[in-house]
Amino acid sequence: MIKMLYCGSSSACFELESTTPYYAPGAYAVLVDGEERLRSQTNVFSLFGLKPDTDYTVAVRFDSGAEEQTAVHTAAESCCIDVRDFGAKGDGVHEDTGAIQAAINFLPKGGRLLFPEGTYLTLPLSLKSHMTIELCEGASLLGSAARERYPIIPKTVTDPVTGKELLMASFEGLEQDAYQSLIQAVNAEEIAIVGKGTVDGNGQNGGWWKGFKEFPAARPRVMFLNHCKGVTLHGITVANGPSWHLHPFYSQDFLMLDCLVTAPKDSPNTDGIAPESCDGVNIIGCRFSVGDDCIAIKAGKFEMAQKYKTPADHHIIRNCLMEFGHGAVTLGSELSAGIRNLSVTHCYFFATDRGLRIKTRRGRGRDSIITNVLFDHIRMDKVLTPVVINMWYNCCDPDRFTEYVWSREHLPVDNRTPHLGAFAFRNLECTGAEVAACYIDGLPESPIDEVVFENVSVSFAGDAKPGIPSMQNFAEERCRLGLYLDNVKQIHMKNVRVEGARGRQLIANHYDDIVSEGFDDGL
Repeated sequence: MIKMLYCGSSSACFELESTTPYYAPGAYAVLVDGEERLRSQTNVFSLFGLKPDTDYTVAVRFDSGAEEQTAVHTAAESCCIDVRDFGAKGDGVHEDTGAIQAAINFLPKGGRLLFPEGTYLTLPLSLKSHMTIELCEGASLLGSAARERYPIIPKTVTDPVTGKELLMASFEGLEQDAYQSLIQAVNAEEIAIVGKGTVDGNGQNGGWWKGFKEFPAARPRVMFLNHCKGVTLHGITVANGPSWHLHPFYSQDFLMLDCLVTAPKDSPNTDGIAPESCDGVNIIGCRFSVGDDCIAIKAGKFEMAQKYKTPADHHIIRNCLMEFGHGAVTLGSELSAGIRNLSVTHCYFFATDRGLRIKTRRGRGRDSIITNVLFDHIRMDKVLTPVVINMWYNCCDPDRFTEYVWSREHLPVDNRTPHLGAFAFRNLECTGAEVAACYIDGLPESPIDEVVFENVSVSFAGDAKPGIPSMQNFAEERCRLGLYLDNVKQIHMKNVRVEGARGRQLIANHYDDIVSEGFDDGL
């Protein structure tokens, strides 16, 4: 069955119903009104170059001979404007900031701003509501390397009439002054950025990846979407972020389809996307290959959570491919307002340090409750540790090395004590692991409520090398460690298989109950 995920005025995105992660069961051709437009083998595909307000018939013809089709009617638009008509050169030499911003400012409501093939060198840009940017194939928005010309945005401003404080800038879960991001929108709605082109943060040439701890403000992101609603990214490539690539922030209804986010494996803090305290995030059919976490779901640190009390809610991640990052899908470590109603399904992780990664620590607060989280139908290959839940995370905080963070004593429960609820890991197939099958480490005063493993298989590489499964003080290197769980109240195992572990398949400490079916390790 073909499901339409998005249909704009010039592009559309579709998903095939499939049980296989990311890749379709077989190759297929996509036909538009009987004419073949492309061939694909992934569960999500896209069409570009469509005409506004037009009927189409889209068919999928599998190599096996089966065929399915669906009717499509593209959205209407008020107009389409070529950015070159406003003076943009697109030659990669002349700076096009003024021309592009003028075109954005004058684009009528419901209009589309077209970037033909070319390299458009630019300083930060501000978007507005009810607009579409289309980056054609071969078109690139390239961030200027002139770091000194990036404006610094104050963390908050105060309305001189009402005295109301407005949140303007943030990074790593705190209100912080920050360099303006390459593409930024504030309190805007109904924005789409589509096409086969690229938004390139040019982090490697702007000096953003070295000495950044001495900068006067937090580094920019490629895109920072502050209190926005109804933003869609479709088909584009986002590359070489100065820090995080995409940062939806206190926003609603964010849709990311069939996009590529890429940066070198050694680029610092270049998370693919870090939606923070957002409601309604859908990331479907996307590919990530970055220098940090591929997807990092966040909800602020303690001070912001107490001030704004906005959890991350209703997130769907499906049919995505994650490569090389520190974690494929990560929750935290900034999660003080809580994360709930998350599903990660039909995804493929390749050569990431960790697969499904949850990181928190003392100090995140009693509102940092994680609940209703499902991981299902995940394929992992060469992922060093497939599952990590770490309540001792020791990065990104001034007190990271203090006894409060690392003490294994049962400390008093107070308003800074985090809590993790129930987690279900179903239909996971993991091959080529090296460090541990899973590493789950709760707090003695706040044990994890429940962990369920069902239809899970993990096999280790024959040449596995030791490594650190989770980032915490006094962490020990491990190699081919089985399922390790500490401070988990309820452990449920059904049809679980671990091959090639050194020692026992399951090491469990400080638990209330283990229920096992189809798993034999001397229980």
